[in-house]
Amino acid sequence: MNVHSSRYKCTECGKCFGTNQKLTVHNRRSHSGEKSFECTDCRKRFTTSSELIVHSRIHSGEKPFKCHECDKTFSQSTHLNRHMRVHMGDKPYKCSLCNKSFTTSSYLQTHKRSVHSNRRPYDCRYCGKLFKCSIVLKRHVYTHTGAKPYSCRHCSERFTFPLQLTIHLLKSHNEGTWFTCHICQKKFSYNGNLKKHLLRHEDVKSYVCSECPKCFYTASELKRHKPTHSDFKPFCCGLCAKDFKCKYFVPRHFKRCADRLGLCSASIKLR
Repeated sequence: MNVHSSRYKCTECGKCFGTNQKLTVHNRRSHSGEKSFECTDCRKRFTTSSELIVHSRIHSGEKPFKCHECDKTFSQSTHLNRHMRVHMGDKPYKCSLCNKSFTTSSYLQTHKRSVHSNRRPYDCRYCGKLFKCSIVLKRHVYTHTGAKPYSCRHCSERFTFPLQLTIHLLKSHNEGTWFTCHICQKKFSYNGNLKKHLLRHEDVKSYVCSECPKCFYTASELKRHKPTHSDFKPFCCGLCAKDFKCKYFVPRHFKRCADRLGLCSASIKLR
């Protein structure tokens, strides 16, 4: 038999193979639902070794695909291709409600859920908290389980979130790309923080309070300001029962309260 022939054809997808053995392996991995390849970090299973290799980069932080325009790196070639649209100015997916454009359909769908919808279909099985996106729920669950699936390939450090790993690689191992302000040369590990920083140089305060004339650089600053117009205090210190309007002020007060009572604040969980 000619080893280069493709006489064995998959009846499910039409793909052809040179031997029956290869066809059998293909059927087992692609169509039987069997997942033979297991991740040693999180025990997640995959049907092919290539899928496992791509997945393992989540834990190692490896990003072999580099953008030639800005040196940003990616774990998958598809992510690099999607990123290149940023440099080309290509945003083919437009929101029908506000006309904002996005590079991918997934970004558009996330935008619609987070901005134009109050629906929260994903609930936490530990505390019942509701979320708009499954990825946000997944990260929230880590706060209950204490899971740290992202590991540094240079040392023994592990992290709960991928951004924490990225920052660690930059600061501890000088790996990755800093985002530098072209005005004051201040460096940032996250591009979103650089964008917020630039707003201060440009003195752009786009977020206006509906209750008073005050304006803010970011949505989070406006959100922290909003409770000043209300007497509602939803956040409480678990040690002295003092109430607060903003969650932002609770940790600092909690530490002072614990110190006053002679307790170790690090060993007490904030709720």
